[in-house]
Amino acid sequence: MNCVTLVEETRAGLVENVHIGMVCGVNDRLETSYQVGNQDHYTYYRSAAKPIQAIPVFLANVITKYGLTREEAALFTASHRGETYHIDALESMLKKLPVNEDELFCPHAYPLNVKPREEMLRENRVKRRLYHNCAGKHMGFITICREFGYPIEGYWEVDHPLQQQILKILSTLSEVPISEITIGKDGCGVPVFAIPLRNMAITYLKLACPDLIEDSILQKAVIEMTSVMNEHPFMIASKQFICSLLLQDENIVAKGGAQGVYCFGLKNERLGFALKVLNGSEDVWPNIVASILEQIGYKNKETITRLRDLKPSIIKNDAGAEVGRVYERFNLGNIG
Repeated sequence: MNCVTLVEETRAGLVENVHIGMVCGVNDRLETSYQVGNQDHYTYYRSAAKPIQAIPVFLANVITKYGLTREEAALFTASHRGETYHIDALESMLKKLPVNEDELFCPHAYPLNVKPREEMLRENRVKRRLYHNCAGKHMGFITICREFGYPIEGYWEVDHPLQQQILKILSTLSEVPISEITIGKDGCGVPVFAIPLRNMAITYLKLACPDLIEDSILQKAVIEMTSVMNEHPFMIASKQFICSLLLQDENIVAKGGAQGVYCFGLKNERLGFALKVLNGSEDVWPNIVASILEQIGYKNKETITRLRDLKPSIIKNDAGAEVGRVYERFNLGNIG
């Protein structure tokens, strides 16, 4: 598998946790510039696929036709955390779009964030499909089905025309033939795709640098989509979450997924990165991404500071006393 120690967490000098995985960075010639571990390791995108899955919405005239705000449109790409501003926007979208909540295939759920979830429990409110973190994506799916004349029933199945359209877009952006894409089922029930880590990095390179996309219509849709993500970063996750922190930097397009996968592209540097933490941890994403940015000499130090503040290198106990440290142990190197 050829994985490398990415992060160590210590307590009183003793290594308590080790996070192993892989990192790959590619340049705008689609060459590997940075590699830690196996760049060909097949990895499921999980929710890092959401921007790609949202592209059909931005290919159609959905936002203008139904009078969506750009803030609302950001939810098509999001893993929303159930904050009030997320729910208000989703409720507004339900009134505008040709979608009924019962049509969403994502399960009934409570919000991911603790505060809104606890508030709903105190108020004895029931779970809703709208509260599921993939609700925006599913609303986009159903809207596109109605726009393109696809059946609503089975929109979550891999052989459905919508999922086949998404698969073709993914193949184009990642440079992986459809026959070489592994397909599973994601947490919300729709197809989830696995490709080599290097090609995931290529996908996010193209999201950050859409001039690399030959299809002008697809290129325009990507530009529109990523600009919405940067304009409304807190819709993509919420405050104190890495996706929203990174997207505050207009130079970055970023999205993470479950089980330790994270992808981002840098517009000015014309680089795409993908990483996989093999134990599935999301906790060390800020440490790894901050270290990547530091190692390549990233100019926006404010972005790095936000990441370091999100996951400090000092581990404190419940009383606030220092009890351990977090160390990034990988060296990107420059091979391209």
